[in-house]
Amino acid sequence: MARPEQVLVLEPQHELKFRGPFTDVVTATLKLTNPTDRNVCFKVKTTAPRRYCVRPNSGIIDAGTSINVSVMLQPFDYDPNEKSKHKFMVQSLLVPYDMTDMEGVWKEAKPEELMDSKLRCAFEMPLENDKTHEGESKKNETSSTSVKSEHQTKQGSVSMDDGEVKKIMEECKRLQTEVQRLREENKQIKEDDGLRKRRVTSAAAPHSSNMAMTAMKDEGLSTRVLAFCLLFFVIGAIIGKMVL
Repeated sequence: MARPEQVLVLEPQHELKFRGPFTDVVTATLKLTNPTDRNVCFKVKTTAPRRYCVRPNSGIIDAGTSINVSVMLQPFDYDPNEKSKHKFMVQSLLVPYDMTDMEGVWKEAKPEELMDSKLRCAFEMPLENDKTHEGESKKNETSSTSVKSEHQTKQGSVSMDDGEVKKIMEECKRLQTEVQRLREENKQIKEDDGLRKRRVTSAAAPHSSNMAMTAMKDEGLSTRVLAFCLLFFVIGAIIGKMVL
């Protein structure tokens, strides 16, 4: 019994092209579209699994939707005389309505239920003309950027006329005068502050002397009062003895 035709639509349909240089990973995109009203399981297989990385390499495509599969060719030494014999196969299967395990579905699928499509791999190197054209394009872009920058610089220098230069010079002079005035004011403030401190010190000295004299006088007065008190106490004691 013949297998059913592939229900998925592949883009590209027959060939995956990888464009060098192949000193780094080169990626080709395979678009899978499910135009049916059933969900479809798919698997992507290759004859050279060590040379490619496929993401995703399996899954389910819902009805009426699409998915992009990235096929990444690993770096290798390219030989233009060697033709690629690598191939890919996209295998698909209608999802059963009672599916619970996708891996189980693949294991239990009958051969007449499986659908597949095959694609070749083609390697291409950029032509010398393409490289030259690309280099010239980059060179032209750089030259255009340099010319534009130079033009803007010239415009900036021309736009500053003599009147603006004169205004800038006047503003500089005014700022210099203002700075000098602030310096003089600061100097005067420091001098006034020093004079005020000296005056406070001079005024504080006589006041300290007066306080010392007052304290000495108060001390002398206290001593005399104490002496009179003792004298009265002694006299009072003597008179008391005489009366007794």
